[in-house]
Amino acid sequence: MATNVALLCKYRGAVAAPTVQMSHPLRSAASLFRSRWWTIGFAIAIGAWALHVAALAIAPLSLVETTISGGLVLLAWLAERWFGVRVGLREWIGLALCAIGLALLAATSAGAGSDSSSRYSIETMISFEAAAVGTGALLLLTGSAGSVRRTSGPLLGAAAGLLLGVANVSIKALTGTVPGDAWSLLGPWTLIALLAGVGAFFALARGLQIGGAIPVITLSAVTANLASITGGILVFGDSVGGDPLEIAARCAAFAAVIAAVVVMPARLHVGEAPA
Repeated sequence: MATNVALLCKYRGAVAAPTVQMSHPLRSAASLFRSRWWTIGFAIAIGAWALHVAALAIAPLSLVETTISGGLVLLAWLAERWFGVRVGLREWIGLALCAIGLALLAATSAGAGSDSSSRYSIETMISFEAAAVGTGALLLLTGSAGSVRRTSGPLLGAAAGLLLGVANVSIKALTGTVPGDAWSLLGPWTLIALLAGVGAFFALARGLQIGGAIPVITLSAVTANLASITGGILVFGDSVGGDPLEIAARCAAFAAVIAAVVVMPARLHVGEAPA
């Protein structure tokens, strides 16, 4: 819930701030923080992030992300009741598809067990993060290049989510070493988490400015969850399901989210601030 409130505050702040320009990151960041609602949202997000890190330290990555994703069901209600954001038909359909996908993930994660191990193969970690960062960077460039299109905002939201997923996987790796070895904070996973976080910061801000609250927030949250769950399975060996039915359910979950990505972008609103 805290994450949803933070993102909606950021949306209100982003549309009131000057256009985010990737070529001028410092100036754009300063402009965002001069917007009161963005700063409020950022402060709430820090609290939500602290809870997230605490959860990663004591539970499997895929289980944490699946549980967190359940908060998405509150998004539309909060957006309409507290922030005056109109939720259109396409957005309701997209949210429903995401809910179906997340429900299937939750059902197949029930047997993930209580092992909170942060053990991983360095080669697998490097391969996963290289692929995820590369895809996120491609989405970021596609969404920010050229003129603003109907899909630009959602693409930037997906880029932000994918980069946040990379940061989550890096943080999960750090939870296994930092308590006993504080110097491990100076390692490559911290650098990757910081760089991915900065990229997600600008992708989300620009996406919210041009893509609307519900599509961008939903696709950002779901992409982050899916990337983190995939990282938990591939990097940390979280359970993927013990029978063909569970595996098929997870495939259907990913298909539902992909369908939501196609459906979600509605007509283009640039700089439309809620009441």
